[in-house]
Amino acid sequence: MIKVGIVGGTGYTGVELLRILATHPQAEVTMITSRSEAGQPVADMYPNLRGYFDLEFTEPDEERLAACDLVFFATPHGVAMRTAPKLIAAGTRVVDLSADFRIRDLDVWAAWYGMPHESVEWAEKAVYGLPEVFRDQIRDAKLVANPGCYPTAVQLGFLPLLEKGLVDPSRLIADAKSGASGAGRQGKIGMLHGEIGESFKAYGASGHRHLPEIRQGLEIAAGGRVGVTFVPHLLPMIRGIEATLYAEVRDPAIFDTLQSLYEERFANEPFVDVMPYGAHPETRSVRGANHCRMALHRQENSPVVIVSSVIDNLVKGAAGQAVQNMNIMFGIDETAGLDAPALLP
Repeated sequence: MIKVGIVGGTGYTGVELLRILATHPQAEVTMITSRSEAGQPVADMYPNLRGYFDLEFTEPDEERLAACDLVFFATPHGVAMRTAPKLIAAGTRVVDLSADFRIRDLDVWAAWYGMPHESVEWAEKAVYGLPEVFRDQIRDAKLVANPGCYPTAVQLGFLPLLEKGLVDPSRLIADAKSGASGAGRQGKIGMLHGEIGESFKAYGASGHRHLPEIRQGLEIAAGGRVGVTFVPHLLPMIRGIEATLYAEVRDPAIFDTLQSLYEERFANEPFVDVMPYGAHPETRSVRGANHCRMALHRQENSPVVIVSSVIDNLVKGAAGQAVQNMNIMFGIDETAGLDAPALLP
C-alpha cells in the first residue's frame, strides 16, 4: 500500500482527495494536517466520510510526513515551496496541488503571487502534472506540480490543434466558466449564495493568475510563442468548468479531419472523452468524475474552430488529477480509484 499524507485537509480539494482515496485499492491515508482543526476527527467535519476514515486532523509534523511514501499539498500558495524540499530530501515524493511549482519563470510567478519564490532548485526540477502531455516524466518525478483547473480544461482542448500547427497561435481565445467551489472554502461575502445566485459575471478579465500557466502550457504544445486571451466567469453552481475555446485554422480544408485528429490524439487517454462532432458537453456529465469531455464545432464557413471542454474543477481540475499523477508515479493502474462514472442528476 502507498502510505499517503495530506497537508491542508480542510478545504474542498482536501475532502475531495479523501473521498477518492477512501476506496483507492492501493493507497492508505495515514496522516492529514490542519493547524486550525487539529484534534478534530475527519468524519466530524465531513460526515460523508463516516465509516471510511478513523483519522484526526493533526498539526503538521515534518518527521511524520517524511515517513509517508507520498504527500499531497492541498494548501494555499507559499506553503509547499517551503516544506516540500525537506520531505523530498527524506525520500518522500510530493504532488503539490497549489501553484507553487507550476510556472517555470519565477519572476512571472512572483509578479502574480506577490512574493519571491523560495525554492528555485525544485521549481526547476518539478514536473508539470498534465498526464496527457508529460506522462513519461511524471513516472520518475519526485515532485509533481498538479495543474490548475482552468489550465487543465483549456490546455487539453487546444492541445491537438497546437501540436500539429493547424491554427494561428497568436489568436487563441479561452472563454471559461467555473462553479463557486473553485474559489475555495473560505468564507467570503462575494461568494455567498445571496451574492452569486441568479447571477453570472466575468472576473479577472484584465488578468488572472492562471493566465501565465495556460500560456506556458500552450507554448510547449505549439513549440513557440502564443497569444492567448483568457477570461474566467463565475457561475451560480457548485462544481464544474466549461471552457469554450476559439482558434483560427491556417487552412479551412482541414476541418474535415479535425474530428479524427482529436479522436486519435486522445484514443489512449483514459480520462479524455471526445464526443461526436457538434455535441455540447455538459458540466454535469463530469460531476465527481476525473474526465475531460470535449466536442468540436464550426459556424457556417468560418475559419474558426470552436472547442467546448468540460471538467469537474475539484476532480480532473484538482484532486482526481493529483491521484492520477500518484498512480503514474508508483507504476500502478492509472485509473485506480478514479474509474467511477459521474453523478447524475
